[in-house]
Amino acid sequence: ESPKLAELRQLIRTVGPTDATVLILGESGTGKELVAGSLHMLSQRQHKNYIRINCAAIPENLLESELFGHEKGAFTGANTQRIGKFEQCDGGTIFLDEIGDMTQPTQTKILRVLQSGAFQRVGGNTPVTVDARVIAATNQPLEAAVAKKEFREDLFYRLNVVRIQLPALRERRDDIPALATYFLAKNSPNPKQPKTLQPEALARLE
Repeated sequence: ESPKLAELRQLIRTVGPTDATVLILGESGTGKELVAGSLHMLSQRQHKNYIRINCAAIPENLLESELFGHEKGAFTGANTQRIGKFEQCDGGTIFLDEIGDMTQPTQTKILRVLQSGAFQRVGGNTPVTVDARVIAATNQPLEAAVAKKEFREDLFYRLNVVRIQLPALRERRDDIPALATYFLAKNSPNPKQPKTLQPEALARLE
């Protein structure tokens, strides 16, 4: 119920129905994936695919194929054509999580998609056009990465159309009683008689 969360909800309600590219910033655990899903569900794309890609969890040599797909014979083991996540999200939303961990070569390819709405599958020569809304998120300070030439400045500005900064819990401590009450009720053996916290215990949590 904190004012910061009220402002955040209003921003999500305003931006969600648009097709704007959104950059979500916040520490781990602040709810970036939850916000991205909410933006998709509020949009006209809600009945189309919504796919999350963790850019930090996929090795660089596999990420390009994962995002853009590949043609048969593009590399050893590519026995069939594969449709990538961008193509699967045509008409829908793609959520690029941990985009701050993306390497420069892949950043360049993402930039091209944002600029032109088209890409080529790995091993292909024919442009593939897609209409996918891009939502990106990171727990890293991207401006600092841009200053260090670790993240492309032009890609940063393409992603930073609408910025949503998520506050950490320590910045909204007045939400702690509501959260504590929720988790007590959720985990109570008897939902009709949930446990409660003494004021002293709530004060210690805050």
